[in-house]
Amino acid sequence: MKKIIFFIFLLCQITLAQQQNVTYSVTPSTIEEDQMVTLTFNGSSINEATWNVINNELYLWSWSYDLNLINQQDAPNNGDWTDSSNATTPNLLTYNAGNDTYSISFIPQDFYNRTGIGRIGFLLKAKDASGDKKSQDILENVGSFQVILTTPDDNSTTIIDAGSNFDISANNTGGSANYVLSADGTTINTQNGVSSYNFQDTAITVNKNYILDVTVGGQTKTKSFSVVVDPGSTFAIMPTNYQDGITYDPADPTKATLVLYAQGKDFVYVAGSFNNWQPDSSYAMKRDPTRNNKYWITLTGLTPGQIETYQYWVVDKTPLANSPKLVKVADPYSTLVLSPFDDPYIPTTSYPNIPTYPIGQDREVTVLQTGQTDYPWVVTNFEKPKKEDLVIYEVLVRDFDANKNFQDIIDRIDYFKNLNINAIQLMPIMEFEGNESWGYNTSFHMALDKYYGTEDKLKELIDICHQNGIAVILDLALNHAFGRNPMVRMWMDDADGDGWGEPSSENPYFNQVATHSYSVGSDFDHSNSFTKVYSKRVVKQWIEEYKIDGFRWDLTKGFTQNASSGETQTNAYQADRVAILKEYADYSWSLDPDHYVIFEHLGFGGSAAEEKEWADYRIDEGKGVMLWGKMTDPYNQLTMGYSSGTDISRMGHKDASRNYDAPRLVGYPESHDEERLMYKNIQFGNSTNASHNVTNLEIATKRMSALGAVSLTIPGPKMIWHFGELAMENSIYTCNNGTVNTEADAIDGNCKLDTKPQPQWTNGWLTDVNRSQVYNDWSRINDLKVNEAVFEGDYIINDSSNPNVDTLTPRIYIFDNTIPSTELKNVVILANFDVTSQNVTPDFPYTGTWYDLMDPTNSTFINVSNTATPITIPAGEFKIYGNSVPQSLSTNQFEITDNFKLYPNPAKTSFKLTTKITGVKILDVSGKQLIEYKGTFDAGHQFNIENLVNGLYIIQLEDTNGQTKISKLIKS
Repeated sequence: MKKIIFFIFLLCQITLAQQQNVTYSVTPSTIEEDQMVTLTFNGSSINEATWNVINNELYLWSWSYDLNLINQQDAPNNGDWTDSSNATTPNLLTYNAGNDTYSISFIPQDFYNRTGIGRIGFLLKAKDASGDKKSQDILENVGSFQVILTTPDDNSTTIIDAGSNFDISANNTGGSANYVLSADGTTINTQNGVSSYNFQDTAITVNKNYILDVTVGGQTKTKSFSVVVDPGSTFAIMPTNYQDGITYDPADPTKATLVLYAQGKDFVYVAGSFNNWQPDSSYAMKRDPTRNNKYWITLTGLTPGQIETYQYWVVDKTPLANSPKLVKVADPYSTLVLSPFDDPYIPTTSYPNIPTYPIGQDREVTVLQTGQTDYPWVVTNFEKPKKEDLVIYEVLVRDFDANKNFQDIIDRIDYFKNLNINAIQLMPIMEFEGNESWGYNTSFHMALDKYYGTEDKLKELIDICHQNGIAVILDLALNHAFGRNPMVRMWMDDADGDGWGEPSSENPYFNQVATHSYSVGSDFDHSNSFTKVYSKRVVKQWIEEYKIDGFRWDLTKGFTQNASSGETQTNAYQADRVAILKEYADYSWSLDPDHYVIFEHLGFGGSAAEEKEWADYRIDEGKGVMLWGKMTDPYNQLTMGYSSGTDISRMGHKDASRNYDAPRLVGYPESHDEERLMYKNIQFGNSTNASHNVTNLEIATKRMSALGAVSLTIPGPKMIWHFGELAMENSIYTCNNGTVNTEADAIDGNCKLDTKPQPQWTNGWLTDVNRSQVYNDWSRINDLKVNEAVFEGDYIINDSSNPNVDTLTPRIYIFDNTIPSTELKNVVILANFDVTSQNVTPDFPYTGTWYDLMDPTNSTFINVSNTATPITIPAGEFKIYGNSVPQSLSTNQFEITDNFKLYPNPAKTSFKLTTKITGVKILDVSGKQLIEYKGTFDAGHQFNIENLVNGLYIIQLEDTNGQTKISKLIKS
């Protein structure tokens, strides 16, 4: 399977012998682009039943190439492969019942809407558009004038010894031709008026790129090929401070050293902008026999600060069968790569002044730039939030806002801050294949994907997060790599010679077959020392260059070599997996002692025992690994209003199947991988009560506040998937066109990875009374969790003496008996997910005054004389009670400075300030300005807010000294 995704179509040279057993004829036998042609397919070679051809509706999927067979374009009438309703009439074949054939006639230049056609390609498919190829690619040349390169192969590279000769031969149809052969832009031979060409280039000592132009009657066709001269082996010891990839010389910005590990290869050239992509022997890399024969070269004469690009030309003179002799690859340790596939579609607003991809090259190239200056970090000693206090906000940059870039996150920093989260977890942002992706199809792990923005823009985002007390965690996909990865391509099986393939048996980094049951991409062998070196360099790059606070390690079950037999073995305890991942955790902590290490293991059976071992690892040093804890199903049962399967006890670390020594479970009801709770609420919620029908959007939305109360509060790190706090109801399977195509609906794939719409901003959800209430409730809950010490303590989910498991009225008790009784040491959380009002027995731990912790004024409380007296909770609502008012949250007066106050707060119709000011702006929590008061206002001036909906707002004002002050205001 080729690892080229997102519809990058490559030229395939397929002979008739390689095709499916579909027989056909072409009339006339020579196709001309301006004349009618008829393709006829024998019905006996088509299995209509297997292909799901109904009523003989068979379609032609077709494409064309230019005269040089390079530029490929789909026929405009192909329709949408994945949508049967778009199968178009012009591509429908005619069924001829009399002789059981299918046929179609067209004029190529009209059918393909282009001229200068050198070849057409096509295959057959049924109307169901399942995406399966119903026949292999069939190719037919166009025009009586054709050129056949007999020696060497077209687009080939021949390895020769220095001083050798090189034979070139070709012939043509369509009449006598003029042949012009050039090497590196200089004509070296011309033969006119012939139909057969032969030439020998003699005594070759340098690498050459050849072009053979063949012209008949004013039409020219081109063949390209090259030779690479074996430079022999030069051995030299390199300085010990040289590292894989680029090593810059801090004392001399005109120099840079490149190092490449290329086990089993015979020689390597470096080609780049600094040698006009025509390397001679001076750019052949030396080998260091003391360091695994790594190849290295020091470039000199570079211009400080100037962008340079390069590739490695890696040669194996006697490769394995189906493996190439020459592979041209970017540096595996690239920190910035240019891609001819993706870069043309990157908006300049996201990545201004993107370096120009070098003309005439192929596939990714690495960017090298000496004399770079360091980013001017504002925060250089960020103090990370405690692991126990983490409220992580998972973000896919692509789907967060319309511009799909880092600037969108920066612009919304107040949105995160006012939600009171203290960590943002970015889904993979390393260079991946394509642009609009989840990012798990990573190809260069050390390089930033340019679609989201520049390196400095990511650093600005991290710096701003740190300035606001927010840690930044990266999702790291190091279980696998995809086919553009240089370490895949340097040792690959490439039977069809298209330059892409799977790892060969010689590959030192990758398994040929995944050694676990969750294979994706090419599977890394993490028992290999070279893979470990690479993985640690990736870790080092993001921690040291970008000040990343933690990693969420994707698919950790794949870090084993001992689970080839299937899922049972994959989910058994694997000692090698435990040791490998401990080693990576240790390395992260060696660079940053407080680094967050999070594993997406989702263990059960023996693999759950691995989770406990990691969670308790080095716990006495304040470390320990955090584990992802999926709790989607039981929480969704609650939000939908169904009583079965609602046990949420595994949301914490003390569940019997986990039993970690410390709160290390990143529990979550929603993540990028799971269906939206709100979608299922509306589609499948309990509708038995007409006055509280969960399938009603407004009611389903209101119930999400209670979700936060019974999930975020549980001690230990917790996670929010973006826009759960606004009750996002769009399915995770929402397609680009707005329809929903789930796993159950899909014939060949679903829309899970599609780019999602952005109604939260365009429809102003923060001003929606119901959605903003969820946001404000979760904000308050997060504030409690982060700032109140009791939420780092112990807990009980449902009282063990009176268990409420599998019911719709969960009760959570959080406590810390080491906290004085005059402070908040006990919290009782009650919720009702039924569709009718319920009397819930609270079982308070003791009598006395219990405060409603959701009231920011701290003025709502109940006097408890009997701990078992039921409390009535309406359908879909909740209560959070504490034995004391919060100690560290804001009071009912938010102080701006010692002598500068805003009051009353909360306010119903207006507020005042205690000093003279020269202007007031009222913003929503996303930072959008709603009201502005201009002028000079004395102390006590009344500012009207009657037209604002209830909720949290930001007040920005300027004093008489020109200083800007910020405060929060609650409109009640």
